[in-house]
Amino acid sequence: MSKVALITGSTSGIGLGIAKRLAKAGYFIVLNGLKTPQVENVIKEVKDLGPGEVLFSDADMSNPEQIENMIHMIENRFARIDIVVNNAGIQHVAPIEDFPVASWDKIIAINLSSTFHISRLVIPMMKKNGWGRIINIASAHALIASPFKSAYVAAKHGVAGLTKTIALEVAEANITCNAICPGYVLTPLVEGQIAATAKARGISTEAVIKDVMLGEQPTKEFVKIEEIAELTYFLCADAAASITGTSLSIDGGWVAH
Repeated sequence: MSKVALITGSTSGIGLGIAKRLAKAGYFIVLNGLKTPQVENVIKEVKDLGPGEVLFSDADMSNPEQIENMIHMIENRFARIDIVVNNAGIQHVAPIEDFPVASWDKIIAINLSSTFHISRLVIPMMKKNGWGRIINIASAHALIASPFKSAYVAAKHGVAGLTKTIALEVAEANITCNAICPGYVLTPLVEGQIAATAKARGISTEAVIKDVMLGEQPTKEFVKIEEIAELTYFLCADAAASITGTSLSIDGGWVAH
């Protein structure tokens, strides 16, 4: 049986790009995201790329009980989860004194706590099968900070620390855990924060793209989803067995400053 890969937040953007790449490699795929009218088309699109089965779960990544139910569903269907890509994330941009408490709580829950919950639930299966890959999609903001993103920066820094801890705990079990830290990628999440950042900083949307987002990326180009997908695919390979506990930047040189 092919390896089973769960990718959270995978009905669009980076997560969908990763799901497509792993489907092409023949992995069985479990997609996760909001249940929208477009989901059936997304499932078919991923399924058409490879021979593996494709499942979908609309589990809310802010809800530990729903996360646990999703893991049990996958375990009941495949009896294994070999690869986890913790990608689900949301964003809110505001000065800290105006930052809504509800937004803080939800960002921490989805961007950080879901990674903890999924990891604690899948590691026993990975240990039993003698192999596993946990790949956390963090951010350049796991390594550096930007203003007006207190919850997101805190969550992504937390993901980087959690990645190291997990890697140390499972190092002798043939399981690796790494974080990928992209710079700005033109995803629906980023598109949605352009206007919010413009409002928070009192500048135009054009200035946000040129001076705020790409201003810190020396290449002056958005990172491509396909680049992140290829790095994820490599981390799943046996050739990456000694890469663990790392935060891998793919950011056009942003954190080299």
